Amino acid sequence: MSSNSKAPNRVSATALNAFSKALFVAKGVSPEHAQTMANALTWADLRGVDTHGISRVPMYFRLLDSKEMNASPKLKVLQETLALTVLEADRSAGPIAMQEASDIAMKKAKSTGIGLVMVRNTTHTASLGIYSEKVAQAGMACIALAASRPNMGYYGAKAAGVSTAPFSMSVPGPKGQAIVLDMACGIVSLGKLQQLRARNEPLEPGWALDAEGNETIDPQKALIPLPLGGPKGSGLSLMFELMASLPVLNPLIGHFFSDKEDAQRHCQNAWIIAIDIAQVCPQASFQDEMENTIKALKALPVDEKVGTSVLMPGERGYIERLKREKDGVPIPAKMQATLIELAEKFKVPSPF
Repeated sequence: MSSNSKAPNRVSATALNAFSKALFVAKGVSPEHAQTMANALTWADLRGVDTHGISRVPMYFRLLDSKEMNASPKLKVLQETLALTVLEADRSAGPIAMQEASDIAMKKAKSTGIGLVMVRNTTHTASLGIYSEKVAQAGMACIALAASRPNMGYYGAKAAGVSTAPFSMSVPGPKGQAIVLDMACGIVSLGKLQQLRARNEPLEPGWALDAEGNETIDPQKALIPLPLGGPKGSGLSLMFELMASLPVLNPLIGHFFSDKEDAQRHCQNAWIIAIDIAQVCPQASFQDEMENTIKALKALPVDEKVGTSVLMPGERGYIERLKREKDGVPIPAKMQATLIELAEKFKVPSPF
């Protein structure tokens, strides 16, 4: 199909998932790993996190082309104790390393009550919520975080010094629906800046800096997102680097500002922690207290400027998922054209 052809406004998540997998396979990724990568992107698209859905495929292709992402990684355990594992990711796509890490963390938590996996030398982790939700659905609490090279302003500086540093926390929720906080340390993500640039929509004041380090609302000049809460956001991001990167001897910030040949290479490190709640208190008692807490919050008076009800972390995403499972995932025309070009180049059937 020509890239000039008119594409539908919405595409089923099932079709997008199969399309993403086929593209990754055509790029040299194994079918198993391609499916894991596609699942992570589809999870984000279904929940309305469009910056981390199928729109990431072109970036993943660029990372594969530059060899910053390894199409055939060999994950291996570097160190292990009863509750801790250090996993060398071999520059794998983030979803591959993080799914493996979440499985290891849960297995350790079942044995010792808590499991921590430190992931070394991976790439873009995708939405961390997919991994923390998986842990929560297994009846455990979870904390996941990622460190990356500088792409966000450090408070008090006029340049990027830390990363937008995503993190996610989750616990089992009522009726099998996990409570999932999935966010980053930046006011706005790089993906959001790219979306605003593509639509030529102005930013909100205080969201980003331009190349000279000046605040701007011009989407064509905005390059560096600012930290959420000023020193709070940049402080959290720095701590993620100090905790996730330095102990595994894979520093990202210091390396980025060095004169080494690969200083600008894309790389990430991550943590995922699983806590087996059943080893702390009865699951039924935990769920009773969970429902009481949610009931109390939802009984609060609603601020109509915000919405029509009080929502729990992740609840908006579940609501959006139901809509998109029924109506399909909206894909902007420009992104559709890019994906169609990739489909034609790699001879993969397009859903558009």
